[in-house]
Amino acid sequence: MRRLDDVIPAPVSVTPADGADFTITADTRVQAGPGAAEVAAFLGLPLSEDGVVRFALGGDGPDESYELDITAGGVAVTAPAPAGLFNAVQTIKQLRGDDGTLPGGRIADRPRFAYRGVMLDVARHFFTVDEVKAYIDAIVAFKINHLHLHLSDDQGWRLEIAGWPRLTEVSGQSGTGVDGEGPGFYTGDHYTELVRYAAERFVTIVPEIDMPGHVNAAQFAYPSLTADGQPIAQRTDTEVGYSSLVAGSETTYAFVEDVIREVAALTPGPFLHIGGDEAQATAAEDYRTFMTRVLPLVGKYGKRAVGWHEMAAVDLPDTAVPQFWRTEAADEGTARAVASGSQVIMSPADRTYLDMKYDPDFRLGLDWAGCVELDRAYDWDPADRLPGVPEHALLGVEAALWSETLRSLADVQTMTFPRLPAIAEIGWSPRSARDWQSFRRRVATYAPRWQEAGIAFHRTPTVDWV
Repeated sequence: MRRLDDVIPAPVSVTPADGADFTITADTRVQAGPGAAEVAAFLGLPLSEDGVVRFALGGDGPDESYELDITAGGVAVTAPAPAGLFNAVQTIKQLRGDDGTLPGGRIADRPRFAYRGVMLDVARHFFTVDEVKAYIDAIVAFKINHLHLHLSDDQGWRLEIAGWPRLTEVSGQSGTGVDGEGPGFYTGDHYTELVRYAAERFVTIVPEIDMPGHVNAAQFAYPSLTADGQPIAQRTDTEVGYSSLVAGSETTYAFVEDVIREVAALTPGPFLHIGGDEAQATAAEDYRTFMTRVLPLVGKYGKRAVGWHEMAAVDLPDTAVPQFWRTEAADEGTARAVASGSQVIMSPADRTYLDMKYDPDFRLGLDWAGCVELDRAYDWDPADRLPGVPEHALLGVEAALWSETLRSLADVQTMTFPRLPAIAEIGWSPRSARDWQSFRRRVATYAPRWQEAGIAFHRTPTVDWV
């Protein structure tokens, strides 16, 4: 029998009630109040006006908050917005035992941070629409609400852009990806379908077009984007820092504006990620020139610019969001951006990079930031990570999964689970509710569910698996 606190992420408030268990059977029906029917359907039970599992909109708090009351006579779910009802559905699914029984009591829950994300690199290895949908279905169980898609890099360009067809005709086809593995790209319709599917599950897609570095695929498709206008070789290796757009060329900015305009038009969410990392081939003054020209373009097309924290080397608009990813103990640019009013997404590689190996002998992943076992992914706090970046300056946290070594959805899942649930708990739960021994017990119960769903995961020895 599951306990009322057997939930990941740990809820804000859990009040068990003895003798108040409720069992969902084949005859159980759901009653959905106004505006709640679409979300209630995710529970997978028939709707009826006299249902004893009741969903209703109401109350105060953030949109994602909810209250769940389980009694012997039924279940009541209340939330101020559909997103909260959806989160309650995930909690009910986690609590439901093999016999359909839910433990009695009350849960009142709300997120610590508004942004709780995961990044999937589809540039170095492409993943199909159906594979990304499957990934979305797996991550929402843990109340992840942003999916950051890394759509371009040196090895491939994965989204059609009107007016620049060779980006995908040449750099999204066979031979692209690390070692030439994993070709493919999204048409505008494919991307729109992903955005729609994610939104139905209250996940915001954050598209990334990396610039001014990580652009070999773009320059391979269009040599006019290079410094001398001459053709360059396709790259399928894992080196970084060798490519750069030309900061002094108007062709660069015409290209960049076309891309930003197109991606912004396809993306209803508020964020557009412009990369900005590992631009070693871009001189410091050229980097400042480039970012000063490009950051306003993101705002021009109605989006908030997100970028890897290197972009904080320049003065940022208040709405821009640096994403800290390195392992250093401090970063002057990020702290300066916070002092000027920016919010930060925290993604330190030595804690949140899902492409790091679990241990030195693990068959997948890299180890430049060290090995990241589950306890290491769990045992840190974003408010303590950087001087000058306190809790109030954090938009949230994001795990990142780069795909240099990945070749399948099973590889993606193996590197994601069980570490993403740890990052999800850091992003959702209050610090006072977090406890490693409790977490390892709770995540252990997920093994049968992942197996039943066909989701690959790593049986880390830090957990006594069920």
